[in-house]
Amino acid sequence: MAAFKFVISEPSTKKSFQKEVDQAKAISLVNKKIGDEFPGDILDLHGYSLQITGGTDKDGFPMHPSVKGSVKKRVLLNSPPGFHPKIKGQRKRKTVRGDSVSTDITQINVKVTKKGEKSLEELVPMKLKEKKDETKQEKLAEKKEEKHAEAKKEPEAKPATKSEAKEEKPAEQKEAKEVAEKPKEQKIEQPKEAKA
Repeated sequence: MAAFKFVISEPSTKKSFQKEVDQAKAISLVNKKIGDEFPGDILDLHGYSLQITGGTDKDGFPMHPSVKGSVKKRVLLNSPPGFHPKIKGQRKRKTVRGDSVSTDITQINVKVTKKGEKSLEELVPMKLKEKKDETKQEKLAEKKEEKHAEAKKEPEAKPATKSEAKEEKPAEQKEAKEVAEKPKEQKIEQPKEAKA
């Protein structure tokens, strides 16, 4: 059977935690609505009380509090969830899920309304973040090694300074003028020789 992904947000610390629970274990949440509270014992968070704030179904459509039941429906929205207007007064027809939890829901967003004895950091494992942190540290170490390797290489010849470049330009221009004048002189001389 599928599993519910819970996103548990803690308003006091402004942190969020993720936890997966089998639907068979959390079957008591089916038919609960947005705004309903339930004990955290279902998620092994003893002493906690949680409130449902929203969720997403298996197709990615968000739950909306104005749609009753667990149906999927196209409704005209002018505010979140489901639509974020870019212009004042903008409305758009979007597909959303109802406000009730069903077996089609895969993610349930909840917030802590009553804390338990232990903190959420102790109760919910942070494996994903640790892996991400390790990969970030590895990438940073690789970048540092590359920089050190580049620094050890022989420095390349530096381009000429501005003053040297200015001195070279007039000389180049003089040569270009001389080259341009020589063919003209030759062209003029050639016809004279032909006449003589």
